[in-house]
Amino acid sequence: MATSIKPLGQRVLVKRLEAEEVAAGGIIIPDTAKEKPQEAEIITLGTGGKDDDGKVIEFQVKVGDKVLISKYGGTDVKVDGKELLIINESDILGVIEA
Repeated sequence: MATSIKPLGQRVLVKRLEAEEVAAGGIIIPDTAKEKPQEAEIITLGTGGKDDDGKVIEFQVKVGDKVLISKYGGTDVKVDGKELLIINESDILGVIEA
């Protein structure tokens, strides 16, 4: 049975993109020495939020966007064996444009 998570409020569900395993000089970096990747892909948007006047706050990102996220922000979750992360939209530092 497939499980799905719908984040609440101004939160988004993202999947971290794998960091490169080879450094610029051709040195292979072991898993234990790797930093958490800061690049992620948006999987699902939350339910949204409202400001003090009751106006709906629109998301600045959309599903499928590749984004740069805070290194230590969010909450790790495991869904159907996949490592995902729920973060506040404010923890997204920017959208990566190709």
